[in-house]
Amino acid sequence: MVYKFRVILDVEEDIFRDIAILDEDTLEDFHNAIVNAFGFDGLEIASFYTCDDTWNQEDEISLFDTGDVIGEQKIMSDYQLSELLNKENTKIIYVYDFINMWTFLVELASIEEQVIGNTYPETLFSHGEMPEESVEKSFEAENDDIYNDFEDDYDEDDLDMLDGGESYEDFGFEENWN
Repeated sequence: MVYKFRVILDVEEDIFRDIAILDEDTLEDFHNAIVNAFGFDGLEIASFYTCDDTWNQEDEISLFDTGDVIGEQKIMSDYQLSELLNKENTKIIYVYDFINMWTFLVELASIEEQVIGNTYPETLFSHGEMPEESVEKSFEAENDDIYNDFEDDYDEDDLDMLDGGESYEDFGFEENWN
């Protein structure tokens, strides 16, 4: 089967590419297709992130093993597209170049039969020009008063768990238990 994706650059302007790729291709193959479709040099690291239907980021799938124990972490080349994406799970986030943070919202638009003679992956449609630099992301609260919701009247005495006359034995352990 052929998966057809719309890969949207997360900026205000409409910049996207439609890419067709085989469902048995890996996330690494898809990474390479995205790099080529958007004209990157492919020299930077990247990751895919699983997400829910409202684009809330979940698990990272990186290009290279960055874990403490080599071989323990699954990477892009370990996943076929069909393992993660299907009619029910259609969205994934892609981030290229962790210095510039080019962020893409990727959505599976359709699943179709493979056309004999076509070469995959294939960029089907290209809309919009890539900006010279990535857009700086702002991660600040929209309303400065949001922080006031967390303020309360606690003071240092509220942090003492034994201020009610209890002893450590009342909690089932000794004060110097180690």
